[in-house]
Amino acid sequence: MEFLPAKKFGFGLMRMPRLDPDNAATVDVEQVKKMVDLFMSKGFTYFDTAWMYNGFASENVAKEALVDRYPRESFTLATKLHSGFFNSLEERDTVFNEQLRKTGAGYFDYYLLHGIEEAMLPKYEKYDCFSWLLEKKAQGLVKHVGFSFHDTPELLDEILTKHPEMEFVQLQINYLDWESQWVQSKKVYEVAEKHGKPVIVMEPCKGGTLAKLPEEAEKMFKDHDPDASLPSWAIRFAASLPNVMMVLSGMSSLEQMEDNTSFMEDFRPLTEEEKAMCFKAAEIINSQITVPCTACHYCTEGCPMHICIPEYFSIYNEDMRENLAQKGWTINFTNYEILGSKYGKASECIQCGQCEAVCPQHLTIIDFLKDVAAHYE
Repeated sequence: MEFLPAKKFGFGLMRMPRLDPDNAATVDVEQVKKMVDLFMSKGFTYFDTAWMYNGFASENVAKEALVDRYPRESFTLATKLHSGFFNSLEERDTVFNEQLRKTGAGYFDYYLLHGIEEAMLPKYEKYDCFSWLLEKKAQGLVKHVGFSFHDTPELLDEILTKHPEMEFVQLQINYLDWESQWVQSKKVYEVAEKHGKPVIVMEPCKGGTLAKLPEEAEKMFKDHDPDASLPSWAIRFAASLPNVMMVLSGMSSLEQMEDNTSFMEDFRPLTEEEKAMCFKAAEIINSQITVPCTACHYCTEGCPMHICIPEYFSIYNEDMRENLAQKGWTINFTNYEILGSKYGKASECIQCGQCEAVCPQHLTIIDFLKDVAAHYE
């Protein structure tokens, strides 16, 4: 299709570097500027943001680090409308107009209905958001319309059948989730392919999970190519899929940007042997991982007890990979105490369920927090 970008690697403005590690909104804008400059100098042009990213600061950073510093025609910018932030026809426009103001972009190259799943779809339909997107396109305020999606292949098929006007779909695809019974990366990808809709990939490294692998999996990759970073395997896996138009990476340092652009500048698809290695790595990881959390932090925004859910799951996963019968103690017991002094402890969960309602991975967070509390407390 004529709107497909020349290079299929995008800068996700979701996990940007922070000045205060405990405050997502304190973005290190000067470092982001350096990242943007490197990204653009390598010929990459696609930037992805959203209303609530980085504590609602991401769109402002896009203006300061990108829009105010580069000609508008030199880059492409995507942002999104999330169902949690409008409750009327008028509020759709309130959010959209504020996004235009915050970014200073004048128009959006790509605009998405954000994170559609079964519970959210009725709201998007009630407020006629699919037609609303087409109106924005007709007004020249949006060039291309689509949606991001976190649910079953059956629901995706239903949406694309009902709304063939959607030009693309954004899906969570990585080699760990390819055969997952929850995410079902392969199946949703095949549905998009069936409908002829190009795919934008999110979470190719599954929130950093595929950047730090079990020793056996890491050795397998390093033996094959000692110079290739672990994230390169995950990003290239997604980019090697024929129907993928863009792979997003939420980079949080200049070093990550340097690595990712180095192998995506002259992209080389994986061979069949290399794809098989990725699936072998997935088997190794799945045999050890306990909580398949991507650390998107959607769950923490509304937690009444201020529990740092992804951080607890991260250290818990690390400990579950250890042989605790022999060790008996790990540094994560101390890490848990440190986190617990700043945030709510896992045992303080009141089981309100708001976290599970917004989790894109559909995790049973309440039960997992009970496990974390039993382990550390």
